[in-house]
Amino acid sequence: MTHPILRCAVLDDFQGVATRYADWSPVADRVELTCFREHHTSEDELAAALAEFDIVVTLRERVPFPAPLFARLPRLKLLVASGMRNSVIDHAAAAAHGVTVCGTASSGTPPVELTWALLLGLARGLVQENTALRAGGPWQSTVGADLHGRTLGLLGLGRIGGLVARVGLAFGMDVLAWSRNLTDGRAAEAGVRRAVDKEELLRESDFVSIHLASNAETRGLIGAAELALMKPGAYLVNTSRAAIVDQDALLAALTDGRIAGAALDVFDTEPLPVDHPLRSAPRLLATPHLGYVSQDNYRRYFGEAVEDIAAFLKGEPIRRLG
Repeated sequence: MTHPILRCAVLDDFQGVATRYADWSPVADRVELTCFREHHTSEDELAAALAEFDIVVTLRERVPFPAPLFARLPRLKLLVASGMRNSVIDHAAAAAHGVTVCGTASSGTPPVELTWALLLGLARGLVQENTALRAGGPWQSTVGADLHGRTLGLLGLGRIGGLVARVGLAFGMDVLAWSRNLTDGRAAEAGVRRAVDKEELLRESDFVSIHLASNAETRGLIGAAELALMKPGAYLVNTSRAAIVDQDALLAALTDGRIAGAALDVFDTEPLPVDHPLRSAPRLLATPHLGYVSQDNYRRYFGEAVEDIAAFLKGEPIRRLG
């Protein structure tokens, strides 16, 4: 029996590696693959680009799929999202339009590793010193901040926050954690202290790292008032979700020197516009949402996307979301 060829789009394949990190041969006889290396910046642009596709693979939560978009994609039958949780897909609308939504595994270790790369980069002025060395600038222009004996404050002690805590303890840091649902038992199990509230954590910490999910309770959790509680010599790291930190308030705190510095891997708008003030903000170390971008994670994402597609074609979808 001859089956129709279905068209599959992979979104935001910025590095052009979707076919390198997965073997697409199991679905090659049924699926025609197109990888988009450029980000679609509007719903109109996305709807036009995807109008003729039956399957879409999207990375993380960069591309929203609201109800109006599903209505404009009548051919779409399968949406595969990396990870097993996606807050920007309207699952009810997907179901109403007959779209199956599936996910993939996602490792927590790459964002943990990037968190420490950013924290260490901030503490030791690595970008500034490397730039000066390459440009023939001053030899030693910064004085690094110590980690040993300092307080690491973790907003969130879940899967990723717990792993970050273990590294902090290995550095000899005093680790303090808080979230609305954190218990003394969970904190003790992780070998850390539980802060009474986020205000105590912000006041006491020399380094604050965010590891919370984005929801109605955490959006805007760190604003101007919270940043004002931090020590002038403290650093803030956010590899979690951009909406947790008020971007304008953080920009003002960095510009005015109210905190020593910040590191960001997530932004309200991604990719970050070329003229965005965060691109030139002082005391900021920023990366283009690299938290999940690692070889092993890409093997999981794209490899399991192929598995999801193959299972869907057999009429037996796996790893369904929503």
